[in-house]
Amino acid sequence: MKVAQPCFHIPSRTTVTCDCFDLFDEEKHKLMAIFKETQQRVSLTTDTWTSIQRINYMVITAHWIDKNWTLHKRIINFCPISSHRGEDLGKSISKCLHEWGLHRIFTVTVDNASSNSVAITELSKQLTKWGTNLMGGSHLHIRCMAHIVNLIVQDGTKEANVCIERVRQAVRYIRQSPARWKKFQECCEDENLAKKSLCLDVPTRWNSTYMMLNRVIEYEGAIVEYADRDIGLALHLKFVDIVDKNSTGTLLSSDWEGVKRITKFLEMFFNLTLKISGSRYVTSNLHFLEICQVVVYLNQLISNEDHVLAKMAENMKEKFDKYWGDTEKMNKMVFIPCVLDPRHKFSTLGFALKKMFGEKGAAVEIGVRTYMESLFNEYTKPISNDKNGQCSSTEVDTSDSRSVGGLGIFFEELQKHTSQRGGASSKSELVKYLDEEIEVGKSDFDVLLWWKVNSPRFPLLSEMARDVLAIPVSSVASELCLQDWLRSEPQPISIEEDLDFLEQLEEDFIMPRLHGSNARSPVWNHYEKLEEKEDGSWIVKCVHCSRVTYHHSHKTGTASLRKHVKRCLENMNQNRQLLRIDG
Repeated sequence: MKVAQPCFHIPSRTTVTCDCFDLFDEEKHKLMAIFKETQQRVSLTTDTWTSIQRINYMVITAHWIDKNWTLHKRIINFCPISSHRGEDLGKSISKCLHEWGLHRIFTVTVDNASSNSVAITELSKQLTKWGTNLMGGSHLHIRCMAHIVNLIVQDGTKEANVCIERVRQAVRYIRQSPARWKKFQECCEDENLAKKSLCLDVPTRWNSTYMMLNRVIEYEGAIVEYADRDIGLALHLKFVDIVDKNSTGTLLSSDWEGVKRITKFLEMFFNLTLKISGSRYVTSNLHFLEICQVVVYLNQLISNEDHVLAKMAENMKEKFDKYWGDTEKMNKMVFIPCVLDPRHKFSTLGFALKKMFGEKGAAVEIGVRTYMESLFNEYTKPISNDKNGQCSSTEVDTSDSRSVGGLGIFFEELQKHTSQRGGASSKSELVKYLDEEIEVGKSDFDVLLWWKVNSPRFPLLSEMARDVLAIPVSSVASELCLQDWLRSEPQPISIEEDLDFLEQLEEDFIMPRLHGSNARSPVWNHYEKLEEKEDGSWIVKCVHCSRVTYHHSHKTGTASLRKHVKRCLENMNQNRQLLRIDG
């Protein structure tokens, strides 16, 4: 830097650290001022995890729609926690909210861990103490839709484990050495295919499996050609890898057909996950309709002639009913955002409920109407001080009426009567909205813009709509932890491009240029990490011979792992030469 710009003074790390903290405090106080001024309700997402240093962390993200009808998302806390117990999580969330002055919480979206249910119960008790627990907390707990979809699809893909495993092992074999990768690229040139990397999935993440299969289908011709040129792939599938105590077997043409059907089947769930995982646009109004789409899709496939797809759909429907099959257990807030979308209202909701629950759908619709009316009545009540001194009630200016002399008392009472929340005219806002014709749905329809334009006609209902439409149906926003308080426009993220870059990092072109803690040894391309121990060590398995071994990076390094991989590759090369001699 001294050569490039001698006048530039590089600050010390202490100075940079202090500047970062000062900037954080400045932005935090700005945001706290906004919360204090608006006194609006906020929806939360939260997630927890454990680092490789065995430290528990929790992140809390706030979601709200401001008076200009702009959706906001801010991470308000990222901190270590003592444990993952529900009681501790509830206390940590309450402490964070009190620090921020956020006592008016509308919903909390979390995944399906049992500890989260306990945490929400503890938080509900605290909100009751603060006097801000709307509807007694009956709709406070929102289950993460993306997490439920992940569990549903995981159950379904077990039926197609064999053909998926064969493709997975073929991809793994090709990626394991630069020589194989170069040969595969030659096959791509012969098949006139663009040179892209093959992405290897994480078996516990079905969406990564879908991306792997989708890419593999694109390069089917190149992989078939590679299998003809490299007999080692057939050996790898026949003798090395084990599925349910049986060899994986050769990659057959029937496997390709099965992979294509499975990929087409998973495409709908993949697109659904992308749609509901957004945090820069409203997702709650489509929540129930997407759920309904899933159940209709599964019901169709259960009677499919393809027995594998039918069995997959049957398993997924069983898991689906566990979370969304019981109308008594479903949160009513799942349905209300759909009603507050002017393209749908109860007309669409009633149709969807009938499709999903049959004859029970009419009773569910009545229950939703009743709950929605009760919720609206909460917004028509005058807002009084909560137990923490917060107040957002509107005081009536009666200076003009008092100047009228004795009649001022009458006009003052009349003005209070007409402006009082809960009057007949205000209570009819919900009925008036529902009685209007539904809007014509367009691909570019903006539900927030519609409410912004029509909020003067529905002042109280629009206030409720702001809280309801801000509900995130997925906790992915907290899982990603990608939040920039200073940048107004988010940088777009291309998953496939990022995967391609990560694939390149594993090759010898980029890896030698990396140093220190950022470098990842190529030896890990030949091992699977099975289990992490408390002392930081790992139990790992060789992908070539399935040998399981104990590894501690700080004590032994990767020397022993490299020696074993070298022996495995030499043995495989000898077997390949023997096969050529026999041929």
